[in-house]
Amino acid sequence: MDEPGQKLKRARERLGLRYRDVEEFSQQIADRRKNGEFMIAISRLSDIENRGVVPNIFKLYSLCAIYRLDLAEVVGWYGVDVGQLAGDAAALAPDKTHLVGFGRENFGKVQAGEVQVPISLDPGLDLSKTTFLSRFIQSWGMLPLMLVSGMDLRNHRYAYVGQDDWFMYPTLTPGSLLLIDETRRKVATSGWTYEGDRPIYLLEHRDGWLCAWCSVTGETLIAQPNPASGCVPVVFAYPSGVEVIGQVTGVAKGLDPGRRRHIRS
Repeated sequence: MDEPGQKLKRARERLGLRYRDVEEFSQQIADRRKNGEFMIAISRLSDIENRGVVPNIFKLYSLCAIYRLDLAEVVGWYGVDVGQLAGDAAALAPDKTHLVGFGRENFGKVQAGEVQVPISLDPGLDLSKTTFLSRFIQSWGMLPLMLVSGMDLRNHRYAYVGQDDWFMYPTLTPGSLLLIDETRRKVATSGWTYEGDRPIYLLEHRDGWLCAWCSVTGETLIAQPNPASGCVPVVFAYPSGVEVIGQVTGVAKGLDPGRRRHIRS
């Protein structure tokens, strides 16, 4: 594989530019930007091309402007895939609530991020019941959603918490859209420290679907509700009477407490 410096050298040679030309052009950029960091001296350009020296962000910008190169692509030559920015950010967990500043605009040829989402559902779908939504999707569309770039969406499906389903309330509120990881079908028996961290599973039984905390003993699966919901556990024969579709790994829900109280009352 060619080194980044060699790729930059070929880009320069394709345009018939000498070291002196690049220096002069970069000086013009520096003058326009009123920042001397954009200027690339001949000795520095030689080091970039032949000695593997990594240019700083200003000089890399100048080289891309002079050579007509895509900045995001050139950054990638140096091992930085800006398309993974949101995925890496999502893998981190800052303590404080914060705004997300990336994903609104494209960076060069790198798209801000799109994910396929359902835009047309079976008109016969009953939204009062919890549903394995992926089975009722009629068409799909693209939604800019850069933050899901760290997810393996090939192994995920969608579910919808019915408007009459309070089994996991308030952890899962009626009307929530869920992301289901179908690779996680084995009910975990440990690995969490409190209820909020306990895995929630989407179950399919003969009367429909249900989201719950689960425990398995022999041939019995107990679907356990959130205690605050006021619901009681449901016992299924396992695996003959219930199937674990997957684990809930993402939740999108609206915040309308007044409406929730009205519905529940």
